[in-house]
Amino acid sequence: MIFLSDAERAQLISQHKRERDKRVCDRIKAVLLFDKGWSIPAIAEALLLSEDAIRDHITEYRDSKKLKPENGGSAQKLSMEHSNDRPISAS
Repeated sequence: MIFLSDAERAQLISQHKRERDKRVCDRIKAVLLFDKGWSIPAIAEALLLSEDAIRDHITEYRDSKKLKPENGGSAQKLSMEHSNDRPISAS
């Protein structure tokens, strides 16, 4: 199933070469392989990811060109004042 333009494919290949985040590289590879006609099970096996993850990567790219995962950690819960406090040592 071809859904990428030649320019978009070239851009993804270029980004893959520069990308340092392995998760983004896996997303790019999943999109490129799907565009080449690979099945979702074959892509999952090649990238050692679940079929659901591959489906999600492809859908998210198609819908919004998303490549970066959003799980960057949780938001800070403490105020700056509390986060700068020194811990109380147990004596």
